[in-house]
Amino acid sequence: MTSRPSKRATGTAPDLPTRALSACRRAFFAVGLFSAAVNVLMLAGSLYMLQVYDRVLPSRSIPTLVALTLAVAVVYAVQGLFDALRQRILGRIGVALDQALSGEVARAILKGAAARSGEAGTGLARDLDSVRGFLSGLGPTALFDLPWMPLYVAACFLLHPVLGVVLVIGAVLLVSLTLITELRTRRRVEAAGRAGAARTALLEQARRNGEVVAALGLTGRLVQRLETHGDAAVAAQQQAADISGSLGALSRVLRFMLQSGMLGAGAWLVIEGQASSGVMIASSVIASRALAPVELAISSWRPFLAARQAWQRLRTALAAPPAAGVKVAPERAHLRLALDQVTVAAPGATAPVLAQVSLAVEAGQVLGIVGPSASGKSSLARALVGVWPVARGELRLDGATLDQWPEEARGAMLGYLPQDVELFDGSVAENIARFDPAASEEAIRAAARAAGAYEMILRLPEGFAGRVGEGGAILSGGQRQRIALARALYGDPFLVVLDEPNASLDAEGEAALAAAIRGVKARGGICVVIAHRPAALAAADLVLVLAEGRVQAFGPRDEVLKKALATRPAADAAPAEPEPPARPPKPRIVVERA
Repeated sequence: MTSRPSKRATGTAPDLPTRALSACRRAFFAVGLFSAAVNVLMLAGSLYMLQVYDRVLPSRSIPTLVALTLAVAVVYAVQGLFDALRQRILGRIGVALDQALSGEVARAILKGAAARSGEAGTGLARDLDSVRGFLSGLGPTALFDLPWMPLYVAACFLLHPVLGVVLVIGAVLLVSLTLITELRTRRRVEAAGRAGAARTALLEQARRNGEVVAALGLTGRLVQRLETHGDAAVAAQQQAADISGSLGALSRVLRFMLQSGMLGAGAWLVIEGQASSGVMIASSVIASRALAPVELAISSWRPFLAARQAWQRLRTALAAPPAAGVKVAPERAHLRLALDQVTVAAPGATAPVLAQVSLAVEAGQVLGIVGPSASGKSSLARALVGVWPVARGELRLDGATLDQWPEEARGAMLGYLPQDVELFDGSVAENIARFDPAASEEAIRAAARAAGAYEMILRLPEGFAGRVGEGGAILSGGQRQRIALARALYGDPFLVVLDEPNASLDAEGEAALAAAIRGVKARGGICVVIAHRPAALAAADLVLVLAEGRVQAFGPRDEVLKKALATRPAADAAPAEPEPPARPPKPRIVVERA
């Protein structure tokens, strides 16, 4: 007898949202039990009317009426309790899903932002809110009540077959309206979601670049583009709302007609002597209850569609990676950086921005990267720190690829100062420490000293405890860059990548930068410096020259720079400074002797 292969063994483990939903099976089972009890107890009203009309009124028995009334009151109280409990359980399920997925959703958003992919926005967070909001509403109760429609249909058939047939016809019509609502609103809801996401993304970009918008007078033009996306979203939403509202109104009309039809059919049966007046009233109440979930489902169809689409996006974004066994990470890198025929493409693009880059840098060396704009320097920096994946070739630290280390362990080995410096809303110390809760004061001070920013930070109003604001808005460009350099040097990372680190620095800052680069070199780390100014390459041992995404030269600094200057076309060479005009000879003063 052979055992069945497990999902983990075959690498087909369910995605995280599916696992989180599966963990709520017991809660859903409890909701199902409470729904069964609620729907069964809902028959109490019909039975009460049936007994009142058929027993109490003919007998004129007050004790019987009191007993029936007390009994139905108790049943209604229990029904209300069960209804409230299932609603609370559904709300708790939404909270449990949020707690299980919110961390991974935030991780996916941040990874998308780092890779500049289409998932970089906060759409996944809104998707999670949409799912949680739907579970906390009345929509799921309709889904749990719909399977109990046959119970009410059977009750009507027990009262009389004609009443059952009338109810079945009405139920078929209402279910058909539900399916029509699904088919006619699905595409419009999807279009509204896409347009709304585009508007939100553009608005976020405009907010983050508020200074440029204000300085260049782009407010009116961006508002027009936002209105275009907004109009598309509103139009699609309105179309979906019109269809859903119209079909919802039609379903209510059919429901009222069905109730009247049941009442009329019951009256006809009473006239014919085939049913009692209690049956006539009870069947009308049963029909109303039987069709209530259908009407609720139609009115909740738009939130249901939105939640379903949000759930699919969450499953796609949080798809489970291939299952792996026990993972042993390499030790912290401390020897060398090697690239072998590395090709890099921007996330989501097919055309490479870097092709066949090969180099090797040993511990204690500084690599300078130079080249014209759009030559691929920043793309190479992103690949070196694992922000952009390597499409082809190999990028290794001490013989291991970057993905062999866990994210936090890899981050501790790397220091990165991007071209566009961004700080987070927090204190200076928190930004330098990379928000490490276990950071020591000495490690923070050491990073600040290594970046030459210690004295500068002390001159701030609150020193290390001062808050920098969102993006470091209260600091100057040079201050942001020096604090970001301290963040890159925090924890003595082995590989430090600096992309245009002197772009906003004054003479004091450039001196501090040069000292920081020499410090990395002295402690046996590797520093990669991307710069246009030759001053930043003063400490470089090796130089890599890039142009149009390809290596033009690589080797020792003096040799590469000398060769680059020798092969530069005369037209591209920097014009020589004009020689100062020759000074006229000083007149000789002849002193005649007496």
